[in-house]
Amino acid sequence: MEKLFEKWSGEPCNSKIQMTANGSNRVYFRLIGETRSCIAAVNEDVRENEAFFFFAREMKSRGIRVPEVYAVSDDRRIYLQEDLGNVTLYGYLSSRKASGVDITKPMAELYRKAIDDLIVIQNRCKDIDFSNAYPRPRFDKQAIQWDLNYFKYYFLRLFHIPFDEQMLEQDYQTFIEYLLDGDCDGFMYRDFQSRNIMIVDDELYFIDFQGARQGAAQYDLASLLYSSKSDVPDDMRKELLEYYLDKRFGKGDEREERIAFKSKFYGYVLVRMMQAMGAYGYRGVIENKDYFVKSIPYAVNNLANILKNIDLPIEIPHLRSVWDSIITLPEFSAEKEKLTVSVFSFSYRKGVPFDKSGNGGGYVFDCRSLPNPGLYEEYKNLTGRDKEVIAFFEQHPETEKYLTSVFELVGDSVASYINKGYTRLMVNFGCTGGRHRSVYCAERLARHIREKYDCNVVLHHLEQSKL
Repeated sequence: MEKLFEKWSGEPCNSKIQMTANGSNRVYFRLIGETRSCIAAVNEDVRENEAFFFFAREMKSRGIRVPEVYAVSDDRRIYLQEDLGNVTLYGYLSSRKASGVDITKPMAELYRKAIDDLIVIQNRCKDIDFSNAYPRPRFDKQAIQWDLNYFKYYFLRLFHIPFDEQMLEQDYQTFIEYLLDGDCDGFMYRDFQSRNIMIVDDELYFIDFQGARQGAAQYDLASLLYSSKSDVPDDMRKELLEYYLDKRFGKGDEREERIAFKSKFYGYVLVRMMQAMGAYGYRGVIENKDYFVKSIPYAVNNLANILKNIDLPIEIPHLRSVWDSIITLPEFSAEKEKLTVSVFSFSYRKGVPFDKSGNGGGYVFDCRSLPNPGLYEEYKNLTGRDKEVIAFFEQHPETEKYLTSVFELVGDSVASYINKGYTRLMVNFGCTGGRHRSVYCAERLARHIREKYDCNVVLHHLEQSKL
């Protein structure tokens, strides 16, 4: 991939940093040269790659903010795409919440913005040639059956939840017929959720659309509002559903298209939840990725809330009993006390922070070896949370190397603490003034831990009165 980078950029690759991709078999790297950078993806599934290239090209030509594909290897297994940074919608909101900020208003605003863009995507991309989709051109009976079987074999069986194969299959067919009895000819992004939405210069960009196909518009809104760990309050979900309906179909509950959309919406919420739970079982148990197992209680809680508030107009008694069995199992409870990781930025002039938990402290990382934006006049009044300073660090590969080592070291401790049932871990980042390097590193670690581990993360910027 370094040769592909050099051919595209005209300069050597000075740094190659592997990135986290929890839910994918693709492997990602950030490649950095003298003046240019990109994200390299390695994926052996050539047909999936071709679908990504096709949809990236088609969506970009329609004015959708997706990453540009810069270069593709001759064997079509490696490709370079635009580097959109590190800030996802999920990570941005999680970091604000962990800092003690009330995120209700910014969450609602950003989700409305995402819904606006989703409607644009659905309107502009509905005429795409779906014969290029992979693995199927439509979210049809076969595709839904695959998702339901994913749930059956990689969730119900793996977690020993009893069911009758024949009775469940009968209910599956009833459920599928109900879902497909409506408008299923729209553009379906397939994985339109907060981890696949990037924030770049106050605009939303969209990634991981290689599974796009023709299907029901309800599916993508369900994915956005009911992603397991996004933690969107139920009242806000209902408000955002009405916002989507108003924006797409106009106000007035008597409108026929609006009624039809809403009548099937929660059915698609349920099928999306079942697909996600199957993925959590497969990725978590079969592939031994603890992050996905830790996501299950959130999915079960979402399922319980949905079942309390909807009444599907179809008879699926055995599937309903299976759902009821899931939400009553104590091992899926999210009520146990979690590990809390406290991440501090501080100034060495003031000393290392004191651990008030009584555990005697934790990691202390010295950031003073990193490039210092505080030496430049244009950054002096900014902090490590400002986009100009973030851009400064992203242009210095030694910062990413430093953080990669930190992530590995702290990550091992977080995983160990969770397994042992510990409830407190402290991590400190220090620099000279406590404003730039330490703040940036603390923010990055907090986001990394939140996205990879099932624990609470609390940020403390000791020299930042306005954060």
